[in-house]
Amino acid sequence: MNKSSPKKEVRINELNSITIRFAGDSGDGIQLVGHQFANATAIAGNDLSTLPDYPSEVRAPAGSLGGVSGFQLSFGDKSVMTPGTRPDVLIAMNPAALAVNIKNIDKGSVIIVNSDAFNPGALEKAGYSANPLEDGTLANYRVMAIPVNTFTENTLKDSGLAKPQILKCKNFYMLGIMYWMYGLPLEPTINWIKIKFKKTPELAKANQEVLSAGYAYSEAAEIFDARFQIKKSPVAPGKYRNLTGNEAAAYALITAAKLLKKKLFYGSYPITPASEILHTLCMHKANDVVVFQTEDEIAAICTSIGAAFAGCLAATGTSGPGLSLKIEAMGLGVIVELPLVIVNVQRSGPSTGLPTKTEQSDLLQAVYGRHGESPLVVIAAASPADCFTTTLEAARIAVKYMTPVIVLSNAYLSNGSEPFRIPKLRELPRFEVPPLPEPGQFKPYMRSSETLARPWAYAGLKGYEHRIGGLEKADITGAVSYEPENHEKMTKLRAEKIARVVAEIPPTRISGANEGELLVVGWGSTFGAITQAVTEAREMGLRVSSAHIKYMNPLPPDLGTVIRRFRKVLVPEENLGQFRMMLRASYLIEPIGLNKIQGQALNSDEILSKIKEILRGN
Repeated sequence: MNKSSPKKEVRINELNSITIRFAGDSGDGIQLVGHQFANATAIAGNDLSTLPDYPSEVRAPAGSLGGVSGFQLSFGDKSVMTPGTRPDVLIAMNPAALAVNIKNIDKGSVIIVNSDAFNPGALEKAGYSANPLEDGTLANYRVMAIPVNTFTENTLKDSGLAKPQILKCKNFYMLGIMYWMYGLPLEPTINWIKIKFKKTPELAKANQEVLSAGYAYSEAAEIFDARFQIKKSPVAPGKYRNLTGNEAAAYALITAAKLLKKKLFYGSYPITPASEILHTLCMHKANDVVVFQTEDEIAAICTSIGAAFAGCLAATGTSGPGLSLKIEAMGLGVIVELPLVIVNVQRSGPSTGLPTKTEQSDLLQAVYGRHGESPLVVIAAASPADCFTTTLEAARIAVKYMTPVIVLSNAYLSNGSEPFRIPKLRELPRFEVPPLPEPGQFKPYMRSSETLARPWAYAGLKGYEHRIGGLEKADITGAVSYEPENHEKMTKLRAEKIARVVAEIPPTRISGANEGELLVVGWGSTFGAITQAVTEAREMGLRVSSAHIKYMNPLPPDLGTVIRRFRKVLVPEENLGQFRMMLRASYLIEPIGLNKIQGQALNSDEILSKIKEILRGN
């Protein structure tokens, strides 16, 4: 009798971090498996950063290049600052996914494909004249061609499900393979499946079986000669959730309302990529959250201003085209001096542009884009988790200074996710509301000597009745006034109020030396890429530091002093140089720009290359 062959020993490779990318048709459930993988690795103790990449076309033809959906994430230890530049592993569910992503994959990287999808029709749609799995095109990669459709059908042959239902489960088969490769547990996803499909137990069972089958296949197949163990990230003790930037913004608004002991009113019109804030808040209507989906963007902000007059913490959310429509009402918010949070999730423009892609091109619109002298506070989030901190800060400033505040996020942050430590109550900021005087002493436009904020006397309070509107107000009394001197006085008072917000801005933090050859100044979503690039540059011996700016208007009071301590300043941003223009105008310097307008985020390699070019004179 022949003895069975000994089981092949699989080595374990330990890595600091790794970047993987799931890609396929929108109908392949790419975003779903990407989010499940992210949750599983977060539970396993890894730090992570994700980048969902949606096609701009709604229901693009299956198998077409324009219909490819992607989900990229980098996970590992504390070195993870971005979703990664070039994936180490590509999971391609069809030829189009391979064709779109192969240019971003380094030679020697792992490519896992669903070989069943590489049929003549699909190859032709993707622009291939021959099968790349067979013609040597991928000879310089580590290719794992797995007949995922066939294996999924074999797993569920006795399930009683129709073939289309069975094939919808194939994404979980590929997910099971990835869980085995990186030693991740199946239980979090199995628990999610049970909840997701609790009304259709046959589908819950099928997806669980396929997930386990993919894991078991990987364990038994000899084509896998290695597994990977990713180093854990040291984390502060606490309770964590994996949050997208939009979810973080929504929870910040709820938190702010709770701290104020007020209802939250969110008036919004659905728009990509801001709609998830609306969706998230809809799930919390039992927590004193009023969500009003309006017929257009103008109604969204006007109802929110009305809610602020009624005493609610009011907010509205949108993206670039919607911010354009809200501009006139933003001027109304300025002149009536009511607290309002405006979340702008930036996307590629102009017009409809690339609605699912990222950009930082609304900065000048946010800071200057209103008629008349109409200054507003503008602050920018730096990461998905920072969307919570930044939106909470916006609400705090809005009620303390009685002003609308714009929060700048973008598609990169809003769709991306990272672990978020849920803060304890004592760690949250204290909200200060301008105190109301006695009714007999109340005047609508009397002001705090510290902040110049007027009282928040909302409708329904006896003894505090007053009217609001878009006509100029007389100082103190709030009566309609056409007096030239009064208009100039009120204009200067409103500007001075915003200028006084500098009192809330902490000293600018510099990563690296406090003076030297080069300072990289960033804002918003470039934080991770800049931090990683500057860290790598310093490890190479280059004299470079970085500073990241959250308060875009007013700017930090010490920023000019900080910048002048460096010989050169580099400003990476995803526009044609809007922040660079602001720095030039404010400090009479000539910064160097690194600008990218491709619907894709700046990555650390691009910034590092520019740093080396500047400092080495290449």
